[in-house]
Amino acid sequence: MMYSSDAVQGTVRLWLLAGLMVVVAVLLLGRAVKLQVMEAEFLQSQGEARYLRQVSIPTVRGNIVDRNGEPLAVSTPVESVWAHPGELLQVADRIPELADLLGASPEDLERRLTQRAGREFVWLRRRVNPDLAEQVRDLQVPGVFLQREYRRFYPTGEVSAQVVGFTNIDDVGQEGLELAYNSWLQGEPGAKRVIKDRLGRVVQDIELVREARPGRDLRLTLDRRLQYLAFRELKSTVAEHGARSGSVVVMDVATGEVLAMVNYPSYNPNASGRVSSEGLRNRALTDVFEPGSLIKPFAVAAAMEAGIANREMQIDTSPGTMRVSGHTIRDVRDFGELSVEGLLAKSSNVGVVQLVLSMDARHLWGVYSRFGFGSVAGTGFPGESAGVLRDYERWRKLEQATLAYGYGMSVTPLQLTRAVAAIADGGRLRQPTLISGTDNPPHSVLDPQLAEELGAMLESTVAPGGTGTAAAVQGYRTAGKTGTSRKLDAGGYSDRYIASFAGFAPASRPKLAAVVVINDPAGDQYYGGQVAAPLFGRVMEAGLRLFNVPPDDLGTLVTQVEFMP
Repeated sequence: MMYSSDAVQGTVRLWLLAGLMVVVAVLLLGRAVKLQVMEAEFLQSQGEARYLRQVSIPTVRGNIVDRNGEPLAVSTPVESVWAHPGELLQVADRIPELADLLGASPEDLERRLTQRAGREFVWLRRRVNPDLAEQVRDLQVPGVFLQREYRRFYPTGEVSAQVVGFTNIDDVGQEGLELAYNSWLQGEPGAKRVIKDRLGRVVQDIELVREARPGRDLRLTLDRRLQYLAFRELKSTVAEHGARSGSVVVMDVATGEVLAMVNYPSYNPNASGRVSSEGLRNRALTDVFEPGSLIKPFAVAAAMEAGIANREMQIDTSPGTMRVSGHTIRDVRDFGELSVEGLLAKSSNVGVVQLVLSMDARHLWGVYSRFGFGSVAGTGFPGESAGVLRDYERWRKLEQATLAYGYGMSVTPLQLTRAVAAIADGGRLRQPTLISGTDNPPHSVLDPQLAEELGAMLESTVAPGGTGTAAAVQGYRTAGKTGTSRKLDAGGYSDRYIASFAGFAPASRPKLAAVVVINDPAGDQYYGGQVAAPLFGRVMEAGLRLFNVPPDDLGTLVTQVEFMP
Protein backbone atom coordinates (compact mmCIF):
# COMPACT_ATOMS: atom_id res chain seq x y z
CA MET A 1 0.00 0.00 0.00
CA MET A 2 1.36 3.34 -0.95
CA TYR A 3 1.16 6.37 1.46
CA SER A 4 1.03 9.87 0.21
CA SER A 5 3.82 12.23 1.14
CA ASP A 6 1.36 14.47 2.98
CA ALA A 7 0.32 11.60 5.23
CA VAL A 8 3.93 10.72 5.99
CA GLN A 9 4.76 14.29 6.83
CA GLY A 10 1.72 14.55 9.13
CA THR A 11 2.78 11.45 11.01
CA VAL A 12 6.31 12.76 11.45
CA ARG A 13 5.05 16.05 12.77
CA LEU A 14 2.81 14.26 15.20
CA TRP A 15 5.67 12.17 16.54
CA LEU A 16 7.94 15.20 16.73
CA LEU A 17 5.30 17.11 18.67
CA ALA A 18 4.73 14.20 20.97
CA GLY A 19 8.45 13.80 21.51
CA LEU A 20 8.84 17.49 22.20
CA MET A 21 6.03 17.34 24.72
CA VAL A 22 7.68 14.37 26.41
CA VAL A 23 11.00 16.18 26.55
CA VAL A 24 9.34 19.29 28.00
CA ALA A 25 7.49 17.17 30.53
CA VAL A 26 10.71 15.42 31.52
CA LEU A 27 12.48 18.77 31.88
CA LEU A 28 9.64 20.18 33.97
CA LEU A 29 9.57 17.08 36.10
CA GLY A 30 13.33 17.25 36.54
CA ARG A 31 13.14 20.91 37.43
CA ALA A 32 10.39 20.24 39.93
CA VAL A 33 12.39 17.45 41.52
CA LYS A 34 15.43 19.71 41.73
CA LEU A 35 13.46 22.56 43.29
CA GLN A 36 11.34 20.49 45.63
CA VAL A 37 13.89 17.91 46.66
CA MET A 38 17.44 18.85 45.85
CA GLU A 39 17.24 22.63 46.48
CA ALA A 40 14.30 22.75 48.85
CA GLU A 41 16.38 23.70 51.91
CA PHE A 42 18.25 26.43 50.02
CA LEU A 43 15.09 27.93 48.55
CA GLN A 44 13.30 27.82 51.87
CA SER A 45 16.16 29.66 53.54
CA GLN A 46 16.12 32.25 50.78
CA GLY A 47 12.41 32.77 51.19
CA GLU A 48 12.73 33.05 54.92
CA ALA A 49 15.55 35.55 54.49
CA ARG A 50 13.10 37.80 52.69
CA TYR A 51 10.14 37.42 55.04
CA LEU A 52 11.41 35.76 58.24
CA ARG A 53 13.03 38.13 60.69
CA GLN A 54 14.47 37.88 64.18
CA VAL A 55 13.23 40.84 66.17
CA SER A 56 14.16 42.05 69.62
CA ILE A 57 11.66 41.91 72.46
CA PRO A 58 12.26 45.06 74.52
CA THR A 59 12.51 44.67 78.26
CA VAL A 60 11.66 47.17 80.95
CA ARG A 61 14.39 48.55 83.21
CA GLY A 62 13.89 47.99 86.92
CA ASN A 63 12.41 50.78 89.02
CA ILE A 64 14.35 52.66 91.68
CA VAL A 65 12.22 53.30 94.76
CA ASP A 66 12.75 54.84 98.18
CA ARG A 67 12.58 52.97 101.49
CA ASN A 68 8.75 53.18 101.43
CA GLY A 69 8.39 52.01 97.83
CA GLU A 70 7.81 55.50 96.43
CA PRO A 71 9.22 55.82 92.87
CA LEU A 72 12.45 57.66 92.21
CA ALA A 73 13.04 56.28 88.68
CA VAL A 74 10.51 54.45 86.48
CA SER A 75 10.34 53.36 82.85
CA THR A 76 7.36 54.12 80.63
CA PRO A 77 6.66 52.56 77.18
CA VAL A 78 7.16 54.81 74.16
CA GLU A 79 7.41 54.40 70.38
CA SER A 80 10.45 55.14 68.22
CA VAL A 81 10.45 55.69 64.45
CA TRP A 82 12.83 53.76 62.20
CA ALA A 83 13.14 53.09 58.49
CA HIS A 84 14.47 50.62 55.91
CA PRO A 85 16.46 53.06 53.74
CA GLY A 86 16.15 51.05 50.51
CA GLU A 87 12.38 50.75 50.74
CA LEU A 88 11.84 54.36 51.78
CA LEU A 89 14.06 55.72 48.98
CA GLN A 90 11.86 53.91 46.45
CA VAL A 91 9.05 56.28 47.44
CA ALA A 92 11.24 59.38 47.76
CA ASP A 93 8.25 61.60 46.99
CA ARG A 94 6.86 60.70 50.45
CA ILE A 95 10.00 61.84 52.28
CA PRO A 96 9.01 65.57 52.55
CA GLU A 97 5.70 64.57 54.12
CA LEU A 98 7.44 62.35 56.66
CA ALA A 99 10.18 64.91 57.37
CA ASP A 100 7.62 67.62 58.06
CA LEU A 101 5.88 65.38 60.59
CA LEU A 102 9.16 64.55 62.34
CA GLY A 103 10.34 68.16 62.36
CA ALA A 104 13.32 67.40 60.12
CA SER A 105 14.69 68.79 56.87
CA PRO A 106 13.62 66.69 53.83
CA GLU A 107 17.05 67.16 52.26
CA ASP A 108 18.88 66.08 55.40
CA LEU A 109 16.61 63.07 55.85
CA GLU A 110 17.06 61.93 52.25
CA ARG A 111 20.84 62.43 52.55
CA ARG A 112 20.95 60.25 55.68
CA LEU A 113 18.97 57.53 53.97
CA THR A 114 21.14 57.63 50.87
CA GLN A 115 24.33 57.36 52.91
CA ARG A 116 22.90 54.28 54.64
CA ALA A 117 21.16 52.76 51.64
CA GLY A 118 22.96 49.44 52.17
CA ARG A 119 21.51 49.02 55.65
CA GLU A 120 18.18 47.59 56.68
CA PHE A 121 17.67 49.70 59.82
CA VAL A 122 18.08 53.41 60.56
CA TRP A 123 16.60 55.34 63.45
CA LEU A 124 14.63 58.38 62.35
CA ARG A 125 13.51 59.64 65.76
CA ARG A 126 13.66 58.05 69.19
CA ARG A 127 11.01 58.09 71.90
CA VAL A 128 8.27 60.17 70.29
CA ASN A 129 5.07 61.12 72.09
CA PRO A 130 1.98 58.92 71.49
CA ASP A 131 0.21 61.47 69.26
CA LEU A 132 3.17 61.73 66.92
CA ALA A 133 3.56 57.96 66.81
CA GLU A 134 -0.08 57.62 65.76
CA GLN A 135 0.37 60.24 63.05
CA VAL A 136 3.42 58.37 61.68
CA ARG A 137 1.43 55.15 61.70
CA ASP A 138 -1.44 56.80 59.80
CA LEU A 139 0.91 58.02 57.06
CA GLN A 140 1.58 54.41 56.01
CA VAL A 141 4.83 55.35 54.28
CA PRO A 142 6.52 52.21 52.87
CA GLY A 143 9.72 51.38 54.74
CA VAL A 144 8.81 53.40 57.85
CA PHE A 145 8.04 51.54 61.07
CA LEU A 146 7.48 52.02 64.79
CA GLN A 147 9.26 50.09 67.54
CA ARG A 148 8.39 49.85 71.23
CA GLU A 149 11.03 51.18 73.62
CA TYR A 150 11.08 52.47 77.19
CA ARG A 151 11.87 55.92 78.45
CA ARG A 152 13.22 56.67 81.94
CA PHE A 153 11.29 59.13 84.06
CA TYR A 154 12.38 60.63 87.39
CA PRO A 155 9.41 61.76 89.53
CA THR A 156 11.53 63.70 92.06
CA GLY A 157 13.46 65.60 89.37
CA GLU A 158 16.36 67.65 90.73
CA VAL A 159 15.67 66.62 94.35
CA SER A 160 17.33 63.19 94.00
CA ALA A 161 19.17 63.70 90.71
CA GLN A 162 22.77 63.32 91.90
CA VAL A 163 22.00 60.18 93.92
CA VAL A 164 19.78 58.37 91.42
CA GLY A 165 21.61 59.53 88.27
CA PHE A 166 20.21 59.04 84.76
CA THR A 167 20.37 56.82 81.67
CA ASN A 168 21.23 57.61 78.06
CA ILE A 169 18.89 57.24 75.10
CA ASP A 170 19.63 53.50 74.98
CA ASP A 171 18.54 53.18 78.64
CA VAL A 172 22.06 52.51 79.92
CA GLY A 173 23.03 54.08 83.25
CA GLN A 174 25.37 57.07 82.97
CA GLU A 175 25.58 58.56 86.45
CA GLY A 176 24.74 57.83 90.07
CA LEU A 177 23.08 54.59 91.13
CA GLU A 178 21.75 54.13 87.59
CA LEU A 179 25.40 53.60 86.60
CA ALA A 180 26.57 51.74 89.71
CA TYR A 181 23.72 49.20 89.52
CA ASN A 182 23.21 49.19 85.76
CA SER A 183 23.53 45.40 85.39
CA TRP A 184 21.00 44.88 88.18
CA LEU A 185 18.48 47.32 86.71
CA GLN A 186 18.94 46.73 83.00
CA GLY A 187 17.60 43.22 82.44
CA GLU A 188 18.08 41.37 79.14
CA PRO A 189 16.05 41.90 75.92
CA GLY A 190 14.38 38.85 74.41
CA ALA A 191 14.26 37.73 70.77
CA LYS A 192 11.72 36.00 68.51
CA ARG A 193 11.40 34.98 64.86
CA VAL A 194 8.47 36.43 62.95
CA ILE A 195 7.22 36.57 59.36
CA LYS A 196 6.78 40.05 57.97
CA ASP A 197 4.99 41.11 54.82
CA ARG A 198 6.51 43.38 52.21
CA LEU A 199 5.45 46.42 54.24
CA GLY A 200 7.36 45.19 57.24
CA ARG A 201 4.29 44.27 59.27
CA VAL A 202 4.43 41.19 61.47
CA VAL A 203 1.92 38.66 60.16
CA GLN A 204 2.96 35.59 62.15
CA ASP A 205 5.08 34.71 65.18
CA ILE A 206 7.23 31.67 64.38
CA GLU A 207 9.20 30.91 67.53
CA LEU A 208 10.55 32.44 70.72
CA VAL A 209 14.34 32.50 70.57
CA ARG A 210 14.98 34.01 74.00
CA GLU A 211 12.62 35.23 76.67
CA ALA A 212 12.99 38.82 77.80
CA ARG A 213 14.27 39.17 81.36
CA PRO A 214 13.04 42.40 82.95
CA GLY A 215 15.37 44.42 85.15
CA ARG A 216 15.13 44.11 88.91
CA ASP A 217 13.90 46.91 91.15
CA LEU A 218 16.33 48.71 93.45
CA ARG A 219 15.07 49.85 96.85
CA LEU A 220 17.06 52.67 98.43
CA THR A 221 17.37 53.75 102.04
CA LEU A 222 16.34 57.31 101.15
CA ASP A 223 13.04 58.65 102.45
CA ARG A 224 11.50 60.68 99.65
CA ARG A 225 9.65 62.96 102.08
CA LEU A 226 12.80 63.88 104.00
CA GLN A 227 14.70 64.20 100.73
CA TYR A 228 12.20 66.81 99.52
CA LEU A 229 12.28 68.74 102.80
CA ALA A 230 16.08 68.72 103.02
CA PHE A 231 16.45 69.87 99.41
CA ARG A 232 13.94 72.68 99.87
CA GLU A 233 15.71 73.97 102.97
CA LEU A 234 19.16 73.65 101.38
CA LYS A 235 18.09 75.51 98.24
CA SER A 236 16.59 78.27 100.37
CA THR A 237 19.75 78.59 102.50
CA VAL A 238 22.07 78.72 99.47
CA ALA A 239 19.92 81.45 97.93
CA GLU A 240 19.59 83.41 101.20
CA HIS A 241 23.34 83.57 101.77
CA GLY A 242 24.40 83.82 98.13
CA ALA A 243 26.45 80.66 98.52
CA ARG A 244 28.06 78.78 95.67
CA SER A 245 26.80 75.31 96.65
CA GLY A 246 25.75 73.15 99.57
CA SER A 247 25.11 69.59 100.75
CA VAL A 248 23.07 67.89 103.45
CA VAL A 249 23.34 64.26 104.58
CA VAL A 250 21.00 62.62 107.10
CA MET A 251 21.74 59.14 108.44
CA ASP A 252 20.00 56.65 110.70
CA VAL A 253 22.34 56.30 113.69
CA ALA A 254 21.45 52.67 114.48
CA THR A 255 21.71 51.28 110.93
CA GLY A 256 24.02 53.53 108.88
CA GLU A 257 21.25 53.97 106.32
CA VAL A 258 21.35 57.27 104.45
CA LEU A 259 17.87 58.77 104.79
CA ALA A 260 18.53 61.94 102.79
CA MET A 261 21.38 63.14 100.61
CA VAL A 262 20.85 66.41 98.78
CA ASN A 263 23.06 68.85 96.92
CA TYR A 264 22.57 72.24 95.35
CA PRO A 265 22.93 73.27 92.57
CA SER A 266 21.29 70.27 90.98
CA TYR A 267 19.79 69.41 87.59
CA ASN A 268 16.60 67.98 86.11
CA PRO A 269 17.30 64.44 84.81
CA ASN A 270 14.05 64.54 82.81
CA ALA A 271 15.34 67.38 80.63
CA SER A 272 17.07 66.50 77.39
CA GLY A 273 19.66 69.29 77.52
CA ARG A 274 23.30 68.91 78.51
CA VAL A 275 24.00 68.85 82.25
CA SER A 276 26.80 71.03 83.63
CA SER A 277 29.37 69.48 85.95
CA GLU A 278 28.38 71.95 88.68
CA GLY A 279 24.97 70.33 89.00
CA LEU A 280 26.00 66.82 88.07
CA ARG A 281 28.31 65.96 90.97
CA ASN A 282 27.05 64.33 94.12
CA ARG A 283 29.06 66.72 96.28
CA ALA A 284 28.19 64.87 99.48
CA LEU A 285 30.34 61.97 98.24
CA THR A 286 32.76 63.40 95.72
CA ASP A 287 33.74 66.88 96.98
CA VAL A 288 36.18 67.26 99.85
CA PHE A 289 36.83 70.21 102.14
CA GLU A 290 38.88 71.03 105.21
CA PRO A 291 36.45 70.40 108.09
CA GLY A 292 37.68 73.14 110.38
CA SER A 293 36.22 72.97 113.88
CA LEU A 294 34.03 69.95 113.02
CA ILE A 295 37.10 67.82 113.72
CA LYS A 296 37.54 69.11 117.28
CA PRO A 297 35.29 66.49 118.95
CA PHE A 298 37.51 63.76 117.52
CA ALA A 299 40.67 65.53 118.68
CA VAL A 300 39.17 65.83 122.16
CA ALA A 301 38.18 62.15 122.03
CA ALA A 302 41.81 61.27 121.26
CA ALA A 303 43.02 63.35 124.22
CA MET A 304 40.50 61.79 126.59
CA GLU A 305 41.28 58.30 125.32
CA ALA A 306 44.99 58.95 125.89
CA GLY A 307 44.24 59.97 129.48
CA ILE A 308 45.57 63.52 129.14
CA ALA A 309 42.19 65.25 129.44
CA ASN A 310 38.79 64.89 131.06
CA ARG A 311 35.51 66.75 130.80
CA GLU A 312 36.10 69.15 133.69
CA MET A 313 39.82 69.74 133.18
CA GLN A 314 40.64 73.46 132.89
CA ILE A 315 42.73 74.85 130.02
CA ASP A 316 44.08 78.39 129.96
CA THR A 317 43.51 79.83 126.47
CA SER A 318 44.63 83.40 127.32
CA PRO A 319 45.44 85.66 125.60
CA GLY A 320 43.51 83.98 122.77
CA THR A 321 46.64 83.29 120.70
CA MET A 322 49.63 80.93 120.76
CA ARG A 323 52.74 80.48 118.65
CA VAL A 324 53.63 77.16 117.02
CA SER A 325 56.70 76.85 114.80
CA GLY A 326 56.67 80.56 114.05
CA HIS A 327 52.94 80.69 113.22
CA THR A 328 50.19 82.29 115.30
CA ILE A 329 47.08 80.27 116.16
CA ARG A 330 44.09 82.40 117.15
CA ASP A 331 40.68 82.21 118.76
CA VAL A 332 37.92 84.63 117.79
CA ARG A 333 38.50 86.25 121.23
CA ASP A 334 40.23 85.61 124.54
CA PHE A 335 38.14 82.94 126.30
CA GLY A 336 40.43 82.73 129.33
CA GLU A 337 40.16 79.46 131.24
CA LEU A 338 37.89 76.83 129.69
CA SER A 339 36.95 73.32 130.65
CA VAL A 340 37.37 70.68 127.95
CA GLU A 341 33.59 70.79 127.53
CA GLY A 342 33.74 74.58 127.29
CA LEU A 343 36.50 74.25 124.73
CA LEU A 344 34.00 72.50 122.43
CA ALA A 345 31.16 74.88 123.28
CA LYS A 346 33.27 77.97 122.46
CA SER A 347 35.24 76.20 119.69
CA SER A 348 38.64 77.32 120.98
CA ASN A 349 41.52 76.64 118.59
CA VAL A 350 44.11 77.50 121.24
CA GLY A 351 42.66 75.05 123.74
CA VAL A 352 42.38 72.08 121.39
CA VAL A 353 45.89 72.66 120.00
CA GLN A 354 47.31 72.48 123.53
CA LEU A 355 45.65 69.08 123.96
CA VAL A 356 46.80 67.72 120.61
CA LEU A 357 50.42 68.82 121.03
CA SER A 358 50.58 67.03 124.35
CA MET A 359 49.83 63.65 122.78
CA ASP A 360 51.71 61.35 120.44
CA ALA A 361 51.08 62.07 116.75
CA ARG A 362 50.52 58.40 116.06
CA HIS A 363 47.67 58.28 118.56
CA LEU A 364 45.86 61.27 117.01
CA TRP A 365 46.25 59.77 113.54
CA GLY A 366 44.96 56.44 114.84
CA VAL A 367 41.78 57.98 116.24
CA TYR A 368 41.11 59.96 113.06
CA SER A 369 41.69 56.85 110.96
CA ARG A 370 39.44 54.68 113.12
CA PHE A 371 36.58 57.10 112.52
CA GLY A 372 37.02 56.64 108.77
CA PHE A 373 38.88 59.79 107.77
CA GLY A 374 41.30 59.22 104.89
CA SER A 375 39.43 56.20 103.48
CA VAL A 376 36.32 55.79 101.32
CA ALA A 377 33.09 55.28 103.20
CA GLY A 378 32.35 52.25 101.00
CA THR A 379 28.96 53.02 99.47
CA GLY A 380 30.11 51.86 96.02
CA PHE A 381 28.91 55.15 94.55
CA PRO A 382 30.83 56.21 91.40
CA GLY A 383 33.46 58.83 92.15
CA GLU A 384 33.33 58.53 95.94
CA SER A 385 36.31 60.32 97.48
CA ALA A 386 38.50 59.08 100.31
CA GLY A 387 39.56 62.56 101.40
CA VAL A 388 43.10 63.19 102.62
CA LEU A 389 44.76 62.27 105.91
CA ARG A 390 48.52 62.14 105.63
CA ASP A 391 50.52 59.52 107.49
CA TYR A 392 51.58 60.71 110.95
CA GLU A 393 55.25 60.00 110.19
CA ARG A 394 55.20 62.92 107.75
CA TRP A 395 53.65 65.40 110.18
CA ARG A 396 55.58 68.40 111.42
CA LYS A 397 54.65 70.05 114.71
CA LEU A 398 52.69 72.80 112.94
CA GLU A 399 50.76 70.27 110.88
CA GLN A 400 49.85 68.31 114.01
CA ALA A 401 48.64 71.57 115.55
CA THR A 402 46.46 72.57 112.58
CA LEU A 403 45.00 69.06 112.37
CA ALA A 404 43.54 69.73 115.82
CA TYR A 405 41.12 72.24 114.29
CA GLY A 406 40.60 70.69 110.87
CA TYR A 407 43.26 72.12 108.56
CA GLY A 408 45.74 69.97 106.65
CA MET A 409 43.18 67.22 106.03
CA SER A 410 40.10 66.90 103.86
CA VAL A 411 36.84 65.01 104.25
CA THR A 412 33.50 64.52 102.51
CA PRO A 413 30.14 65.37 104.11
CA LEU A 414 29.30 61.66 104.13
CA GLN A 415 32.49 60.76 106.01
CA LEU A 416 31.66 63.34 108.67
CA THR A 417 28.08 62.08 108.98
CA ARG A 418 29.35 58.55 109.46
CA ALA A 419 31.82 59.66 112.14
CA VAL A 420 29.27 61.75 114.04
CA ALA A 421 26.81 58.85 113.92
CA ALA A 422 29.50 56.66 115.49
CA ILE A 423 29.76 59.01 118.48
CA ALA A 424 25.96 58.98 118.77
CA ASP A 425 25.87 55.16 118.61
CA GLY A 426 28.21 54.55 121.53
CA GLY A 427 31.43 54.45 119.52
CA ARG A 428 30.14 51.97 116.91
CA LEU A 429 31.10 52.86 113.33
CA ARG A 430 28.98 51.58 110.45
CA GLN A 431 29.52 51.62 106.73
CA PRO A 432 26.97 54.06 105.30
CA THR A 433 24.61 52.51 102.81
CA LEU A 434 22.18 53.75 100.17
CA ILE A 435 20.71 50.30 99.40
CA SER A 436 17.93 48.96 101.59
CA GLY A 437 18.51 45.58 103.21
CA THR A 438 22.31 45.80 103.15
CA ASP A 439 24.04 43.82 105.88
CA ASN A 440 25.85 46.51 107.81
CA PRO A 441 27.44 45.28 111.06
CA PRO A 442 29.17 47.91 113.23
CA HIS A 443 32.68 47.83 114.62
CA SER A 444 33.82 49.59 117.75
CA VAL A 445 36.08 52.62 117.32
CA LEU A 446 35.65 54.29 120.72
CA ASP A 447 34.88 53.15 124.23
CA PRO A 448 31.08 53.37 124.73
CA GLN A 449 31.38 55.33 127.99
CA LEU A 450 33.74 57.83 126.38
CA ALA A 451 31.43 58.17 123.36
CA GLU A 452 28.47 58.84 125.66
CA GLU A 453 30.43 61.47 127.59
CA LEU A 454 31.58 63.12 124.36
CA GLY A 455 28.00 63.24 123.11
CA ALA A 456 26.88 64.92 126.32
CA MET A 457 29.67 67.48 125.94
CA LEU A 458 28.48 68.29 122.42
CA GLU A 459 25.10 69.31 123.83
CA SER A 460 26.81 72.39 125.27
CA THR A 461 27.51 73.64 121.73
CA VAL A 462 23.77 73.89 121.07
CA ALA A 463 22.91 75.17 124.55
CA PRO A 464 22.81 78.93 125.36
CA GLY A 465 26.34 80.34 125.21
CA GLY A 466 27.51 77.81 122.63
CA THR A 467 28.32 78.51 118.99
CA GLY A 468 25.47 76.37 117.60
CA THR A 469 22.35 77.55 119.42
CA ALA A 470 20.52 77.98 116.10
CA ALA A 471 20.69 74.21 115.60
CA ALA A 472 18.51 73.48 118.60
CA VAL A 473 15.30 71.54 117.96
CA GLN A 474 12.46 72.47 120.27
CA GLY A 475 11.51 69.64 122.60
CA TYR A 476 14.59 67.56 121.81
CA ARG A 477 18.06 67.42 123.31
CA THR A 478 20.40 68.17 120.42
CA ALA A 479 24.17 67.68 120.21
CA GLY A 480 26.57 68.97 117.59
CA LYS A 481 29.49 71.08 116.51
CA THR A 482 29.85 74.14 114.30
CA GLY A 483 32.58 74.52 111.72
CA THR A 484 33.96 77.49 109.81
CA SER A 485 36.99 76.97 107.59
CA ARG A 486 38.77 79.24 105.16
CA LYS A 487 38.97 78.10 101.56
CA LEU A 488 42.36 77.38 100.08
CA ASP A 489 43.13 79.17 96.83
CA ALA A 490 46.23 79.18 94.65
CA GLY A 491 47.87 81.91 96.73
CA GLY A 492 46.96 80.44 100.13
CA TYR A 493 43.94 80.75 102.39
CA SER A 494 41.47 83.34 101.18
CA ASP A 495 38.66 85.35 102.76
CA ARG A 496 36.12 82.84 101.48
CA TYR A 497 34.65 80.26 103.82
CA ILE A 498 32.89 76.94 104.22
CA ALA A 499 30.22 76.99 106.92
CA SER A 500 29.23 73.63 108.39
CA PHE A 501 27.43 71.88 111.21
CA ALA A 502 27.46 68.24 112.32
CA GLY A 503 25.26 66.75 115.00
CA PHE A 504 22.61 64.29 116.12
CA ALA A 505 19.29 64.14 117.96
CA PRO A 506 17.79 63.36 120.31
CA ALA A 507 20.94 63.26 122.41
CA SER A 508 19.15 61.12 125.00
CA ARG A 509 18.56 58.25 122.54
CA PRO A 510 20.11 59.23 119.19
CA LYS A 511 18.06 58.45 116.10
CA LEU A 512 19.33 60.79 113.37
CA ALA A 513 22.77 62.21 112.58
CA ALA A 514 23.25 64.93 110.00
CA VAL A 515 25.90 67.14 108.43
CA VAL A 516 25.31 70.45 106.65
CA VAL A 517 27.97 72.05 104.44
CA ILE A 518 27.50 75.45 102.78
CA ASN A 519 30.23 76.41 100.35
CA ASP A 520 31.32 80.04 99.98
CA PRO A 521 28.49 82.03 101.59
CA ALA A 522 28.55 85.69 100.64
CA GLY A 523 28.02 88.69 102.88
CA ASP A 524 28.80 89.23 106.55
CA GLN A 525 27.34 85.93 107.77
CA TYR A 526 29.67 83.05 107.03
CA TYR A 527 30.14 81.24 110.37
CA GLY A 528 28.80 77.73 110.72
CA GLY A 529 26.61 78.80 113.63
CA GLN A 530 25.02 81.53 111.50
CA VAL A 531 24.60 79.72 108.17
CA ALA A 532 24.67 75.94 108.62
CA ALA A 533 23.25 75.51 112.12
CA PRO A 534 19.77 76.92 111.36
CA LEU A 535 19.50 74.63 108.33
CA PHE A 536 20.53 71.65 110.46
CA GLY A 537 17.82 72.52 112.99
CA ARG A 538 15.06 72.69 110.36
CA VAL A 539 16.09 69.44 108.65
CA MET A 540 16.51 67.60 111.95
CA GLU A 541 13.14 68.80 113.17
CA ALA A 542 11.49 67.51 109.97
CA GLY A 543 13.28 64.17 110.22
CA LEU A 544 12.35 63.58 113.86
CA ARG A 545 8.73 64.38 113.05
CA LEU A 546 8.61 62.13 109.98
CA PHE A 547 10.08 59.19 111.89
CA ASN A 548 7.78 59.71 114.86
CA VAL A 549 10.58 60.19 117.37
CA PRO A 550 9.02 61.23 120.70
CA PRO A 551 10.39 64.47 122.15
CA ASP A 552 12.43 64.60 125.34
CA ASP A 553 10.29 67.35 126.83
CA LEU A 554 6.78 66.29 125.84
CA GLY A 555 5.13 68.11 128.76
CA THR A 556 6.54 71.48 127.76
CA LEU A 557 5.47 71.02 124.14
CA VAL A 558 1.93 70.03 125.13
CA THR A 559 1.66 73.07 127.41
CA GLN A 560 2.87 75.35 124.61
CA VAL A 561 0.34 73.90 122.17
CA GLU A 562 -2.52 74.20 124.68
CA PHE A 563 -1.82 77.89 125.35
CA MET A 564 -1.12 78.89 121.75
CA PRO A 565 -3.20 81.99 120.84
